[in-house]
Amino acid sequence: MKIALIDSGTGLLAAAAAVRRLRPDADLILSSAPDSMPWGPRTAAEISELALGCARAAAEHGPDALIVACNTASVHALPALRAELEPDVPVIGTVPAVKPAAAGGGPVAVWATPATTGSPYQRDLIAQFANGADITEVACPGLADAVERADEAAIDAAIADAAGRTPAELRAVVLGCTHYELVAERIRTAVQPAGAPPVALHGSAGAVAAQALRRIGAEPDLEAAAAGSVLVLLNGRAAALPVAAETYAEGRLLRAGAPAHG
Repeated sequence: MKIALIDSGTGLLAAAAAVRRLRPDADLILSSAPDSMPWGPRTAAEISELALGCARAAAEHGPDALIVACNTASVHALPALRAELEPDVPVIGTVPAVKPAAAGGGPVAVWATPATTGSPYQRDLIAQFANGADITEVACPGLADAVERADEAAIDAAIADAAGRTPAELRAVVLGCTHYELVAERIRTAVQPAGAPPVALHGSAGAVAAQALRRIGAEPDLEAAAAGSVLVLLNGRAAALPVAAETYAEGRLLRAGAPAHG
């Protein structure tokens, strides 16, 4: 079994680690284009072309399914990716977890990139799934880039800035960018009201990993003995897992299966 994931950068680590936990024996293809980051400010046509480039590089290695582990690419590139790859390779997009967050009652904050915050796409998700919950959109300028660089000071500053614009009475936070899942606990700490029940965090990694397995008719097997391989493609070329990725638990989980490249 071989699962490919695409993203602009290290945001794909969360979904890749989720696949690894569900199926330790799955071979993973991590295809990203860090030279083109960030994707958010680009046009829809540019994002589609960049996502297609990552997907084509991954497709050369014969994946059984492809996860679009990026909210921005899922908004703008899913039709183009599905038109090119399906039905041979199922394509699974990433959707911010507004529905499960709202189901728990409000207030809810949706943390997302400035390009996604206030977008028709996100507003439509909130309109469909708010279920009466009080939902606040919170733009997080610089956070995805700081996570990509593993810049600790910049991560702390971006989280503090967004937390300062997040309602004080909070039940849940939707992590509306896959990069944010890599620093989820730091976000929880920043928004947690003193003495209140723990704020729930809602990411998408686990859901898209499970959906990828369902699409190819595979069951989770947490006890699989074989360890799957990890192929890293940066801008279409085989490479080592970026050093910054190993800052995060998800990157360290994947490191053992990733070969070194000079």
